[in-house]
Amino acid sequence: MELEKEVKKMTLGHEEGSGAPCFKCKDKCEGFELHFWRKICRNCKCGQEEHDVPSSNDDDRKVGRLFEDTKYTAMIAKLKTDGIPTYKRNVMILTSPVAAKKDVSINTVTYEWAPPVQNQTLARRYMELIPKDKQPVAGSEGAQYRKKQLAKHLPAHDQDPSKCHELSPNEVKQMEQFVKTYKSEVLGVGDIKLPKEVGTQAGEAAKPDSGNRSTLATVKNVENKAAAPAAPSGSSYYCFRCKENMKEGDPAVYAERAGYDKLWHPSCFVCFTCNELLVDMIYFWKKGKLYCGRHYCASEKPRCAGCDELIFSNEYTQAEGQNWHLKHFCCFDCDCVLAGEIYVMVNDKPVCKPCYVKNHAVTCQGCHNAIDPEVQRVSYSGFHWHASSDCFLCSCCSKCLIGQKFMSIEGMVFCSVECKKKMAS
Repeated sequence: MELEKEVKKMTLGHEEGSGAPCFKCKDKCEGFELHFWRKICRNCKCGQEEHDVPSSNDDDRKVGRLFEDTKYTAMIAKLKTDGIPTYKRNVMILTSPVAAKKDVSINTVTYEWAPPVQNQTLARRYMELIPKDKQPVAGSEGAQYRKKQLAKHLPAHDQDPSKCHELSPNEVKQMEQFVKTYKSEVLGVGDIKLPKEVGTQAGEAAKPDSGNRSTLATVKNVENKAAAPAAPSGSSYYCFRCKENMKEGDPAVYAERAGYDKLWHPSCFVCFTCNELLVDMIYFWKKGKLYCGRHYCASEKPRCAGCDELIFSNEYTQAEGQNWHLKHFCCFDCDCVLAGEIYVMVNDKPVCKPCYVKNHAVTCQGCHNAIDPEVQRVSYSGFHWHASSDCFLCSCCSKCLIGQKFMSIEGMVFCSVECKKKMAS
């Protein structure tokens, strides 16, 4: 047994994050162990982003690769050691004096990311306008949230063929072209400005005789005239998402690909599909909507529900409302191929019949055996029985209760008040 443990440690030693604890499962997970083709832990089935895996360097390189060969190259740097493009995210450190009884101490707050603007007051106000649990203060819940969003919104396997599992040369070419296209046509990074600054740029960009006013109030009136409230004194700017007014002294987010006639509140700059804040204001603009990278890509290509990768092959399976690589429609527990086999969906994941009976099937209160997924059952108040005359019986007189009225107490069922009283006495 000791030898087996030692071999396991050596085998997994090369895996980054191996053994990292799971935030969701805590002690129930033995530690992160990457599945050989799914993007999950083999021990607890949670994603890598749910584990305490150090990833800041990898995240910066991933975003750096995303910005490579785009107009956002000013936001990356290539290290002399390996030449890999790395994201130069803006880190903001705020210091403020705190009065104490004897002397004054300095309180320091570090944001792992902040809008890259020169006006720190504007950046600080931006942070105050997003939910506190999503503010990326180092060591906080918000920093953990940002880390998860980087993994969810910008999967490395959506832009880097080397992060995918067994792509053919033709699929690699298709993916490279797909990435090149979205980089040039839909990828963008939001910026923050005061509404009147964006309004000025919008006015400058508008054609003088087009007949269209480019103020943000006009956008609101055109798109949602009936719902438009009266503009407060001194403000004529509206959020493109919530249609509520913008405060002139507060920062607004704008997206260059959407045009200067659109603004968003900091907390409204979210993905159209998942409604989550766009991490580091990185967006994908398509048909008048903002998307995160994950959901933009999924709107263009089918995504495999097994490996989470985009599908570039012409042949794939559709089952249970999801898409799958042909060889990835497998049991979520044992990885056996399910083509032509009986399976049961557990939490939107297919599980073969043997694994279902072993790991997920409910137990019959009558015979205390697992209930086969193909067998009829009776369920009530969290308890289950085989729907048979041998199992669904009165706990007192053994009368079959199928199709009959019954009463239940803590997993026991009775045909009558009398039988219930007999068991209670």
